[in-house]
Amino acid sequence: MLGIGLPEFFVIAVVGMLVFGPDRLPEFARQAGRMVRQLRALSKQARDDIRAELGPDYADFELRDLDPRRAIRKHIIEAWDEEDEDQPSSGPSLARGEQPPYDSEAT
Repeated sequence: MLGIGLPEFFVIAVVGMLVFGPDRLPEFARQAGRMVRQLRALSKQARDDIRAELGPDYADFELRDLDPRRAIRKHIIEAWDEEDEDQPSSGPSLARGEQPPYDSEAT
């Protein structure tokens, strides 16, 4: 939940109790919950609208995919995997106990 643990939540509750008082705090909590639900619904609607506009090719589209850091990581990992596949094997393997070729003139 947004990186907020039990100790942080307790501190927020105590500060809220001191600032707003025990009478008004439940109403503010209801309003905050309503706002979070509305933001989630708005986000879901935006995602669904984008999916509908992009078509069936992007049925698995998520709003997190628009984060530039994720896009860069994705393309770097894909390029890295392609590079590994394109490299030829290191050559023929040696039989057990066989010595690799040795060139005395090499530096």
